[in-house]
Amino acid sequence: MPTVQVALADRSYPVVVENGLLAKTASLLADHNLSHLRPAIISDETVASHHAQTLLDSFGENKPTLHTVPAGEASKSLSRAESLCREMILAGHDRRSLVIALGGGVVGDLAGFVASIFYRGIPFVQIPTTIVSQVDSSVGGKTGVNVAEGKNLLGAFHQPKLVLVDPNTLATLPPREFHEGFAEAIKHAAIRDAEMLPDLLSIDPEKRDVPADLLARNIAIKARVVEADEYETKDIRALLNFGHTIGHGIEASLPYGETLHGEAIALGIRAALFISEKHSALPSSESEKILSLLKHFHLPLVLPDTIPTATVLEKLARDKKFKSGKIRFVTLSAIGQAQVIESVTLANLEEAINHLRS
Repeated sequence: MPTVQVALADRSYPVVVENGLLAKTASLLADHNLSHLRPAIISDETVASHHAQTLLDSFGENKPTLHTVPAGEASKSLSRAESLCREMILAGHDRRSLVIALGGGVVGDLAGFVASIFYRGIPFVQIPTTIVSQVDSSVGGKTGVNVAEGKNLLGAFHQPKLVLVDPNTLATLPPREFHEGFAEAIKHAAIRDAEMLPDLLSIDPEKRDVPADLLARNIAIKARVVEADEYETKDIRALLNFGHTIGHGIEASLPYGETLHGEAIALGIRAALFISEKHSALPSSESEKILSLLKHFHLPLVLPDTIPTATVLEKLARDKKFKSGKIRFVTLSAIGQAQVIESVTLANLEEAINHLRS
């Protein structure tokens, strides 16, 4: 049972990775001194149809309440967060309750945000069910919702008490949702672990067999970065944004859900590699290794002409990665070596976006 500890003083928590973990949830909550809290499960309709019953059954007769939202990025909204809070109040939940987030990154961000504001904050547990959420978004305590002006612009840092990663939940993912998650794993390899590239390449993109050890290896990268810079004040945690500045701009340029997060990040990674070659002397041969891996998982690398460059620039200008008007852009000087630079201009970003059309 690979376990990664996220060491954050009194906010520390374990991330447990094991096949079949979902059916053991209730006993694991007891093992981590959380069984005295009344659980409210927040999930989306698709994930709940596959996995909610297994989770509920683990509690025996004393079952949690279940609250579902429509699947997709559009559910990450203030209005949906308010609806969930009111549902929980009507179901009798209070500050002695616990939120369990069962789902992908959308559910994790939304449920974590609900937990951060419900009765001024209650504990929560992450049970991520997609690659994106298992290797990235379930760890680190970033919660939030979207607004029309951009992704995740409203939110709070609220660390979970426990993260339970069951690789078996990946079996129900459609191909597109399965593939998109590897953009985040490729990002981890790009910024911190060049030796992970061949391990990722060895995964058959048509199967759902992802080794627990490889998931734990990704989680450990995220955990070490979060430990060093929990609130993103030292430019260390910002390294996790490799590919995300332009990626988020592309994602926000379309109606939420039209492109998947990992698909937008794949395009953002290609743009970041282009800028890295020009600003951080990244060899083109290194770029090709990462691009080949993105292709291996059927991720898009060409930006459609239907997404105007001006729209992407407008959206990314509101991104949290801007500081006092300056662009803080993550580049690579080599695979495994990332840094934040401030020499990138809007003109450079425009050139990189246009490069994506080729």
